[in-house]
This record gives sequence, structure tokens and C-alpha cells, in this order.
Amino acid sequence: MTVPNDSSPDPPASAATRRAFLQGSVGGLGGLALSTLLGPEAFGGERAAKGHWPGALRPLHVPPRAKAVIFLCMAGGPSQFESFSYKPELERLDGQPMPESFTRGQPIAQLQGHALKVLGPRAKFRRAGQSGHFVSDYFPHLASVADKLCVVHSLQTEQINHDPAHTFMNTGTSISGRPSMGAWATYGLGSAARDLPGFVVLTSKGGRNPQPISTRQWNAGFLPSRFQGVELQGAGAPVPFVSSPPGVDAAAQERVVNATTSLNRLAGESLRDPELETRVRAYELAFRMQTSVPELLELGDESDAVLEEYGLDIAKARSRFAADSFASNCLLARRLVERGVRFVQLYHRGWDHHNDLDRFMPVCAGHTDQPAAALLRDLDRRGMLDETLVIWTGEFGRTPMSQTNKGGPGRDHHMRAFTGWLAGAGVRAGASYGETDELGYGVTADPVHVHDLHATMLHLLGVDHERLTWRYRGRDFRLTDVHGRVVSGILA
Repeated sequence: MTVPNDSSPDPPASAATRRAFLQGSVGGLGGLALSTLLGPEAFGGERAAKGHWPGALRPLHVPPRAKAVIFLCMAGGPSQFESFSYKPELERLDGQPMPESFTRGQPIAQLQGHALKVLGPRAKFRRAGQSGHFVSDYFPHLASVADKLCVVHSLQTEQINHDPAHTFMNTGTSISGRPSMGAWATYGLGSAARDLPGFVVLTSKGGRNPQPISTRQWNAGFLPSRFQGVELQGAGAPVPFVSSPPGVDAAAQERVVNATTSLNRLAGESLRDPELETRVRAYELAFRMQTSVPELLELGDESDAVLEEYGLDIAKARSRFAADSFASNCLLARRLVERGVRFVQLYHRGWDHHNDLDRFMPVCAGHTDQPAAALLRDLDRRGMLDETLVIWTGEFGRTPMSQTNKGGPGRDHHMRAFTGWLAGAGVRAGASYGETDELGYGVTADPVHVHDLHATMLHLLGVDHERLTWRYRGRDFRLTDVHGRVVSGILA
């Protein structure tokens, strides 16, 4: 589906019709925002829903298996050789020179020109569940839910350094400024959340080197800005500039929203800029979020058993809003999806283990293993896992060769083969997909490129990745660019 570029100087007639409606409406969107804050019955449920984006694809291209996506991004690149990819030959050759036949002519991030030596796994691997997945001792909780996981061993990307690799994982290209996958999903499908953004981002950190994550990783690019991700922050206000200043009540806030809406209407009469309408919608949503966000972050309605399952400190979780750890963010991800949010992205920063792997791998795994497993069990228990797609991966993997700077051995960046997993809606639970060579350096069967991961994710949401497009500067763009295939081998 190709949609006209709203940034063109001549907007479609429907845009002018919307503006005519807004100009003639009594009370404007400020009053509408107040009505949604008070409840649908204030001005009638149908009118209160005005401004909610229903999605560009109506109907969807294929029957959807998933209603929402929770993307768990292990930022920095987790080592597959200490998590889900067991290589006995790597263990046998530990400390010996890396065979040149594997690496000759291949790009390497920081080990280029160094003597390359094999580094065996730093943890024991055991088979888990009826599926028999190999899982390292660093991840005992995920081992306990191994039969829910579809482990993909043959992931591949095109970028070998952090920022461009994150950009590629998020947008399907290393060129900055393109829409992120969460923006594409909310643009195409809309969101069932009336009082929350359709695309929410949560971050946490802990480990060797918390790599910085730029907000452009969840930007809308050339799509309208209403589809960009909104970050819930762990320090200060959860969402900046949403809370009312001290002494400002709902009536005063209504007057501010009304006045701002009127000014935007005046500007719209002359500029005919669709981003002005987006701005009005943002004010409207922000007004509603003044009540929805505090309610979301109030964990008092969660049982002690649930808080303990995620590994949260019960007293701390009940005393203040939680958006500061991977554990709290996993619980918030479930609460967001429950409330109709379409795409939730969690980043845990700290997986950049160039050295001291023995020290820092347990730290990162300790922060993320129990909450990720709890998220799967919690979704399953509530009947939500069948309609929620959960994805776990980094921006790339790590090398089978050793890298040592200061401290103990670590591993360099690796883009030719890495491991991640999917679980939930439409995914083959307990399956293993793709193969790598005996040292885990390259893919030998069933490669899964980042474009393929995106195509499969969209397919499970009911979208043909080749038909969700946006015309920009004379070309139809899509998340998968001109590539991508649905990986049928991982579908249930």
C-alpha cells in the first residue's frame, strides 16, 4: 500500500476536509482532550475517540497472528557462545590459533591485524526442556522456559559497529533518518491504546560498557511524527513535559490546550502543514497521559508473587514508579501490551564485552535472565502470549576469537552469524532454526538476515512487508527496503 507523502506541498483533499472540520468544531480538540480525560460518556463515546489513528492498512494483508510486539534488545551485542550457541569444537580448540580459512578477507571490528586465537565458552551448556535447546548456565531462568523459545542461530546483519548496527536493526538501513520498525508497525496497524502512545521505549543498563542509545533509533523518520516511539524514563518525570506544573488543575490545563489548538488552527489556515495536526494530536494525547502514565507505573495492583517472579524488590516496586531496571521494564511491557500498546521496545545497555567476559557476562545475564523468563510465563498465564510476539536479540553477536585489552578475555563484534530467539504469537515453540560452522563463525544453513526478521515480524502482525510503503522523494520506501523474505521455517 502506497500512501501519499504528507510532507508534499499539496496535501490530499482529505487533509483539507479534516481542517475544515476542525475549524468548524465547537470547543476544538482541547475540549475533546478534556472529554477523554473525564471519560467517553462526557461527550459521547464515538466523538471521544476522534483523533485515534486506526492504522493505514484496513483490512490487513494476511490474517494476523500477533497483536503486539515486545522487542528485547540486548544492546552491545550479547555473546552467542555464552548464551544459546554451544560449539564443542570451540571448547576443544580453546587458546589455539584461529584457522585462517574462516577469517581471511573478512571485516573484523577491533581485532584486525591481531593474532587471532580461539576462545572457548566461558560457561557450561546444558540441554533444557523437551526441545533440548542448549542453554548456558548463565541463563537458568530462560532454560526453564526453553520449550517456549524458537532459537535462531543464523542471524546476520550488515554493520559491524554499534551505532550503525542499531540503526540497521531498527530501520533496515544504516542511513540515519529512516523510520524505525516500531513506527512502521504503528503507522500500518494503529494501536488499541487510546490514552498511551502506540510505540513505547524503555531502557536500562548494567554491565561492562553501557553503550549510548540515540533517540533516533525509535524515530518516525519521514513518517508523520505521531508514530515515533515515546521513552518512559526512570529518573525524574517518566515522560518529560507531560505533567502539569504545580497549581495547574484540569480546568486550567483545558484552557492551555484550547488556546494552543486555536493557534495551531490559525497557522494551519495559511501553512497547510499536516505536522500541525500531528502537534494537536500530541497535545491531546499528552493531556490524557497525565492520568494514564501514573496509573501504568503504579504497581500496587500487582501481587507479591508477580513482583517476585520478575525479580523485583517488593517494597521498592510499591513505593515509587518503576522504569529503571530491566525487571521493572519487562513488567511494564506486559502492562503496556495489556492496555493496547502496539510495539514495546526494551533496551538493556551493557553487553559490549571486549574484555572481562567472565566478570560482566554474569552481570548482564543476571539483570535480564529472570525478567525475560517471567515475562513469557506471565504473558502465557494471562492468555496473552498467543497474541504477543516477543523477540530477543542484540544488534550483532561476538567473535569466536579472543580479545583481551585490560582484564580477562572478551570477544569482538561479529555480524556474520549470531543468535537470538522469538516466542509467542505464530512462532514454533521449542524449535531451533539455522546452522553455523563448527566454530560459529559463519552461517552454513538457513540464514536469517535482519530484513528477513523484519519481514517475518510484519507477517505475524498481518502485514505484507512489500506492501507497507511510504512515498518519499519520488520513491516508495519500506522497512525491508528491496529485500526480505518471510522465514516460514520458524512459523507455527
